[in-house]
Amino acid sequence: MRHGFADTRHGQIHYVEHGEGRPVLLLHQTPRSCDEYRDVIPLLAEARLRAVAMDTLGFGMSARPDRSLSIELFADAVVDFSAALGFESFTLVGHHTGGVVAIEVAARLGDKVQALVLSGTPYVDAERRRIVAERPAIDLVSVQDDGSHLLEYWNKRQSHYPPRRPDLMHRLIHDALAVFDHVEEGHLAVNRYRMEDRIRHVAVPTLLVCGELDGFSLPDVPKLASAIPGAKSSILPGAGVMAVDHRADLFAAAITDFLGDRTH
Repeated sequence: MRHGFADTRHGQIHYVEHGEGRPVLLLHQTPRSCDEYRDVIPLLAEARLRAVAMDTLGFGMSARPDRSLSIELFADAVVDFSAALGFESFTLVGHHTGGVVAIEVAARLGDKVQALVLSGTPYVDAERRRIVAERPAIDLVSVQDDGSHLLEYWNKRQSHYPPRRPDLMHRLIHDALAVFDHVEEGHLAVNRYRMEDRIRHVAVPTLLVCGELDGFSLPDVPKLASAIPGAKSSILPGAGVMAVDHRADLFAAAITDFLGDRTH
């Protein structure tokens, strides 16, 4: 995979890419980086697609703006990034936070986004904002001198990962440590977003992907399907919140099958 940086109005965006053909732009969840798609990218490249995964603004090796993070700010960077790479049109894929950002980008760019894949994406409306406001923080822990906060963080996240896969947890911890000073900001940005006002502007062919064990987002698949006319859905067996890196094979197959159907 080739690494690169692209200029945007909010600073440089780090990305990796592999393959040639129709561009597929991949957006990760919070607090991950483009590494989340490490195992998906080669599979998409084998399907003769140009797979490009970028670090969301403020995460991974992308620039950190000196302002509050928001879905609109993330989307600014995606729009600028797609222009910097010369995409006349492209498929947009987003997982969890990345899916929320993808909705905002698709609402802005119209048919420049040829197809949209929303993976584990929550439907953020007034009811969800109220419920989430009453929940404990997802990633936030208090840093301790003895490093015990790292174990606390591991324990907070471990239940969302498949058993006997510490390698996947290591990848999460690596990405989280890089942004530990604002590790919760992506989640807060999601829950401030008024999706109900923006999703009505999404009018592109859409696939809704979700792991069958993803208790956060699976209940919202019907809501998204109702909000986006003609949206299809694909439920990944045995996969949960971490469907992208846990079952990269199923995830990539869902994308390639959807795009294959679009060309016939």
